[in-house]
Amino acid sequence: MSGKPGMRRDSKHRVLRRGESIRANGKYQFKYHINGKPHFVYSWRLEPTDPQPVGTKPDLSLREKEKLIGYDLDNQLDPLGKNITVNELVERYLSTKTGAKNNTKNNYGFVKNLLKKQAFGDLKISKIKTSDAKLFLIKLQQEDKKGYSTIKTVRGVLRPAFQMAVDDDVLNKNPFGFELVGVVVNDSVTREAVTKDQMRKFLKFVHDDAVYCKYYEVAYILFHTGMRISDDYGKI
Repeated sequence: MSGKPGMRRDSKHRVLRRGESIRANGKYQFKYHINGKPHFVYSWRLEPTDPQPVGTKPDLSLREKEKLIGYDLDNQLDPLGKNITVNELVERYLSTKTGAKNNTKNNYGFVKNLLKKQAFGDLKISKIKTSDAKLFLIKLQQEDKKGYSTIKTVRGVLRPAFQMAVDDDVLNKNPFGFELVGVVVNDSVTREAVTKDQMRKFLKFVHDDAVYCKYYEVAYILFHTGMRISDDYGKI
C-alpha cells in the first residue's frame, strides 16, 4: 500500500487512513458521518505514543478517539449525545415533565439552580462514573452542608435524567443507579407534631367541655387515623 500514488502521509511519513487529514496548523483531524451528516474530532497527536506538543492541552490521540467513535457506532450509541453536560441533560429531562404540579416544578427549579452552581453540572455525562456520582452527593452533604432531604431531591432528578440517557442509547449505564443508604447519612429528624401526653390532654378538654364535647369523636378519629379534617368535615 505504501507504493500507491496519491496516498497521504504526515510529517513523519506515516500513512493517513480514510477520514484522517492534517489541518493547516498541524492538528490531526478525523471526519466521520452520522445519518449522512459529517462530524469531526481533532488531536495534536496521531498515535498514543506521540509526544504532546509543548503548550497544548493533554488529550487523547486521534486514533484513540477514532476507536471510541467506532465503539459507539458499533453499539448504536450516539457519540454526540455523550458530549452534553449534566446541566443540559437535566434541562432535556425536565422538558419532558410537562404534567408536573407547581410544588414539583418548584423542586425542579431548585435542583437546576443548585446544579448550575456546581462544577459537577458542567461535566460531560459520558465522563461520569458511579463513584463520581456518589462523591458528588457526599460533597453536597459534607462540604456544602446540604440536608438529607435536599440531597434526596437532587438525586431524585439526576437518577431519572441519566436513566433517560441510557434509554436513549446514549449511555450504557446509569451512574446514579444506586441507593442512598450507605452513601450519605440520613440526618433527617422525625418531628412529632403532638406528643401523646398533649394529645390526651387535648382530647380530655374536648370531651369535658360543654361546647366542644360534640366534636370529641371527630377529634379522636383525626388523632388516631391521621385523616385530614377536610375528609371528615361532613361529620362536624
